Amino acid sequence: MEAGVESHRTEQFLHPLSNPGAAGICPEMLEVAEEANRAGDYDLAVEIYSSQLSDLQHPDRGLYLRKADSLARAGRISEALDSYCIAANLSKIHPEELPHLVDTIARTLREKELGLPATFNAKTGGSGGDGAPEDGDCEEDEPLDLFSCRMCKCLLHEPTTVECGHTFCKRCLEEEEDSTTTTRGCTQCKQALSKGDGRRINVVLSGLVHKLFATESRARRFWIEGEILWKKQNQAEALEKYNAAVDQGPSLGRLLCERAELHMEMRNFAQAAQDANTLCRLKPLWTKAHALKAAALSKAGRHDEAFQEYLLCVALRPSWTKMKLEAQKVLSELFSSVFENEELTTPLHPLQGGLASRLIKPPALLRSLRPLTQRAGCSSQETEFSVFKSAPADDLSSRSSALPPGKSDPAAGEGSSRSLPDVLAALPAPPGGLKRKRSTEDPLANFNLPSKLPRPDEPCTIQDAAVAGGRLVATELLDSGDMECSLCMRLFYEPVTTPCGHTFCLKCLERCLDHNSNCPLCKENLAEYLAARGYSKTFLMEEVLQRYLGDELVERRKIHEEEMKELSNLNQEVPIFVCTMAFPTIPCPLHVFEPRYRLMIRRSMETGTKQFGMCIADELKGFANHGCMLQVRDVKFFPDGRSVVDTIGISRFKVLSHGQRDGYNTAKIEYLEDSKVYGEDLSDLLKLHDSVYEQASNWFTSLKDNMKSQILSHFGHLPSKDPDPQASPSGPAWCWWLLAVLPLESRAQLTILAMTSFKDRLIAIRRVLIFVTRKRPRH
Repeated sequence: MEAGVESHRTEQFLHPLSNPGAAGICPEMLEVAEEANRAGDYDLAVEIYSSQLSDLQHPDRGLYLRKADSLARAGRISEALDSYCIAANLSKIHPEELPHLVDTIARTLREKELGLPATFNAKTGGSGGDGAPEDGDCEEDEPLDLFSCRMCKCLLHEPTTVECGHTFCKRCLEEEEDSTTTTRGCTQCKQALSKGDGRRINVVLSGLVHKLFATESRARRFWIEGEILWKKQNQAEALEKYNAAVDQGPSLGRLLCERAELHMEMRNFAQAAQDANTLCRLKPLWTKAHALKAAALSKAGRHDEAFQEYLLCVALRPSWTKMKLEAQKVLSELFSSVFENEELTTPLHPLQGGLASRLIKPPALLRSLRPLTQRAGCSSQETEFSVFKSAPADDLSSRSSALPPGKSDPAAGEGSSRSLPDVLAALPAPPGGLKRKRSTEDPLANFNLPSKLPRPDEPCTIQDAAVAGGRLVATELLDSGDMECSLCMRLFYEPVTTPCGHTFCLKCLERCLDHNSNCPLCKENLAEYLAARGYSKTFLMEEVLQRYLGDELVERRKIHEEEMKELSNLNQEVPIFVCTMAFPTIPCPLHVFEPRYRLMIRRSMETGTKQFGMCIADELKGFANHGCMLQVRDVKFFPDGRSVVDTIGISRFKVLSHGQRDGYNTAKIEYLEDSKVYGEDLSDLLKLHDSVYEQASNWFTSLKDNMKSQILSHFGHLPSKDPDPQASPSGPAWCWWLLAVLPLESRAQLTILAMTSFKDRLIAIRRVLIFVTRKRPRH
């Protein structure tokens, strides 16, 4: 602990002297003692206080408390108890006077017995103002596995998948929606979620949970029914449901916790203590479990056992102020009870030996505290006292919570839980404290805390799975048939869940929605789902496939990749859009509404090629023998599934063979390139090129303004003349621009498109220009 913090605490809990001006008390020495405390030299402070006390004619309560605090902080707990007892005899000890004793015991438990590091709780957030964990913020809650809801932290009950692909309990989603009117987000990915109007259960996951965790699933159903009844203040029927749930899932920590809380509300403290005791064994590091047990034991009048649990709470969560105060309160009552209705044989004097030797009939609690003096090796006395053992929490309902002074419980055998004295007596000295003498038989060797707490570095075995909160999956119950798409009859690949709760492969669902906006299974209308195009993969199903059906998933992925590789081969099987003429470098906007072309466009995007062929129709073969490859630049989807695709021509091709795939046309092709010329032929070609370009420019300039505006809005301006007309495999762009705007039939355009001689194409264009110029009406 830092010096500044220690100094603050020393000043905060500085006990006032009964008679500050009494003879024998030296204020300067007291200041030295407090300075020693602030510096961490507690033994020096003890020596000063002892010296001051020895000079007094009458005992000073405040000085004894200061000495007791210093002894406690030095780890000399047995000697500290003597000083606290003397102070308690002089006047009742109040809870606020015991923080150092509680802190020392809790710190010792934490570091020496629990083996927890000082930063154990540093990462645990969500604390209230007093350092207590909020409901649901429990550092030792059930571990979250694949089948845990991230909202209630329990097994998924009626699993429901939301738009982003994450899955929660249906009830958890509905309760959160009812609790807020604002737009909420997914607790995992923070994506905004719409208000669910009757959310549907994920059919596949619901069946899977029931199959793999049949018993726990039944327990969860009874549990939720009990919660609903409890909210309606029907406690008796709620308890029946909780009992049925515990019968099905006796090791569910949160279930036991809720039943214990219900028992507390019904004032069934015996049953609450029993559930809390079981819970502490299941969840030894769950602070809330020990707090619940402490509350139940305290209400049942078993204060010494409650004190142990309060100490464990402080040890596990040092910032929990409420538990510290409760421990101090119980300890104060225990000290005070020592002297209630007791008479001393002689007046108390600090120089007359140990307090215990001057008590005629010490109560059971005091006798139980005394072994601390002998076992810790800090007292010269060897007086033997019987150790009081309290009944275990499981037997509370059958035995009285308190025994007469000096009597031990005959029914409490070796297996009964240790009482407060056993815990205190076995405490080792904290770091930096005075080393205590050890007897030849180390009393710590056989020390066991109630609900034996495992150290953090101890691994859990399979047998400990229920105790550790793990959820074991019986993999022999899971087969690929449980995760099969009802459309392709194969293992799910990229599974997506519709708002109606049915799950399909992403590609299978998209193909169905190309034809119909209804669910393929239940026929519910999915128009809104289609419009939003929220095809988010169901993460839980993806993880189940990867973890438990890995080999099958690898094979399924291999099939998918082979299909994508085949679709991306733009020579062997090119998708063909049979519609209109397209030319290299010329934009070609398309309105796609047919299901087969929706599929074709989507596949071209998925494969990454973003290309397909465009051909005009042919009555005999289905489509022409020549066409132009188009590159997709942008796609805009409409809510009903239609789309506008922005494409541009990139290259010409010749069809070698015709085919079909999934309803749309395909072709095996070879790409066309212009043959190049050199020498005098090139010189003649350049002259022809310049002449035709000038002729084309004059023709476009002579057009009427309205016609010229239409051409400009669709195709833009006439491209500039290329310095090297043979640079591109398809020739200069202005030729294709001109061919697209000239009033020619598709067959004539197709003939020019198929030419591989640039000279022949120029000659054909010149003839067309001459024809349209002559045919143009005179002004």
